[in-house]
Amino acid sequence: MNGTVKIAVLDNLCQAQMLESALNALNIPHVIRSYEDLVLDGLFQNSKGWGHVEAAAEHRPAILAALEDLRSSGDTSAGPA
Repeated sequence: MNGTVKIAVLDNLCQAQMLESALNALNIPHVIRSYEDLVLDGLFQNSKGWGHVEAAAEHRPAILAALEDLRSSGDTSAGPA
């Protein structure tokens, strides 16, 4: 996927999966990248977030709106309820 830019940092796996579903439903081409590194045992995820979403810059407004809807509609944390 050429011409992609980093759109937003994601907080956790649950949020990433929910955003993935939303963007697929909207037919928005995207890539979700995790900061997980087995060698460093998640060091970057603790300090920089779970990962990020990349897409063409033209999709930035729609992706940010979908992410804001997810964040405001409920708990997307990976922790226990």
